[in-house]
Amino acid sequence: MSGYQELIPKRIYIGGADAIPELLEKEKVDVVYDLRAENTEGDYDYNRKHQPIVDNAEHQDESVKQAIDEVIKAYESGKNVYFHCSGGKNRTGTVAIGTLLKLGEADSIEKAETKAKGIRDVIKVNPEMKAALGRLFPNA
Repeated sequence: MSGYQELIPKRIYIGGADAIPELLEKEKVDVVYDLRAENTEGDYDYNRKHQPIVDNAEHQDESVKQAIDEVIKAYESGKNVYFHCSGGKNRTGTVAIGTLLKLGEADSIEKAETKAKGIRDVIKVNPEMKAALGRLFPNA
């Protein structure tokens, strides 16, 4: 299994930080969103945007919402997107669920999570992040 997967075929990719070299070699990606709060700016030879979500912090709603909105905005403007955290489990899973909901690929948080886990089986969203999704998508 490769280190990244296609959330939306040929357009939105998800995974961990270690999958970036393989991804950039095999796919055309316009922007990479790094969801890790612990990784600050540095020199990158690709278009990286730091979109931090702090793990295990209460009320992460704003940073989760911003990350989802950025991914959707890039996607809707025709860009191919990759987003990742360290291992591609919690923060990546959270943004994947929100992205699927925003794009109408699922109509509930549970269905979006099932779909995301079907694409990337290591996804494991913690209760705090799930609660944030519940506040951001009250009808899902």
